[in-house]
Amino acid sequence: MLSGSVHAGRPGRRRMGGDVEQAIRGTTMPVLEVSLASGESVISESGAFSWMTSSIDMRTTTQIGGASGIMGVFKRAVAGGGIFMTELTAKDGPGTVSFAARLPGQIIPIDVEPNRFFMAHSHGFLCGESSIELTIGFQQKLGAGIFGGAGFILQKVQGKGTAWVQLSGEIFVRDLAAGETLRVHPGHVGMFDDSITFDIVRVKGIKNIFFGADTLFMASLTGPGRIWLQTLTLSHLAHDLDPFISHPEGGSGGGLGGIGRILGGE
Repeated sequence: MLSGSVHAGRPGRRRMGGDVEQAIRGTTMPVLEVSLASGESVISESGAFSWMTSSIDMRTTTQIGGASGIMGVFKRAVAGGGIFMTELTAKDGPGTVSFAARLPGQIIPIDVEPNRFFMAHSHGFLCGESSIELTIGFQQKLGAGIFGGAGFILQKVQGKGTAWVQLSGEIFVRDLAAGETLRVHPGHVGMFDDSITFDIVRVKGIKNIFFGADTLFMASLTGPGRIWLQTLTLSHLAHDLDPFISHPEGGSGGGLGGIGRILGGE
């Protein structure tokens, strides 16, 4: 049995550095509301914000934190952050900007320091203070048909300040002791701090490789450090929805496809 502690929970209201305050509201599909004093900014992926007050100025940029130049943009794009980022600044007095979750799950605030960064799943980064840097932290090809043929990618969230990461489903936090290892289905890896040693390992055994229905690869995480596990994986969600989605080459399609055709006027 692992000696690390396990717990789950949802963060409440908290204050960031300076006058910036945030609140996470809702349950299944939460919304992050960030309050900015005049002159303060947050950055996010382009188009990620949901609503904002009229005092918020929006600027599209390719430079955030320390990730500037062509290589910085490339690394961020490979990590799932996109080429363009949005900087949202309170210009004419204080204001608020809100970010709605894209999937059922939770929004987790993390305090990033120069000597402490975090690794999050691809597309996990939601937004952060303007001093936060987003880049690729881990990439490994796992073969065609695995993870859409794109391999396994982790985002590296570094810099200094507060960032918010979106994780899917229920979130379970486990603290691993030094030398303690947890094997995890890669889709359930939500986030972990920089003290964790991470690797992708192949499942052993001929029967498991040829007849196993779960996965050919496992994520190996070794302490000391904290990991955040997510119960909803995108691969499982896509698999469960597939029978209800019409495919152009596959015939009539299922329920969601039929609803789509009705709403589309067909």
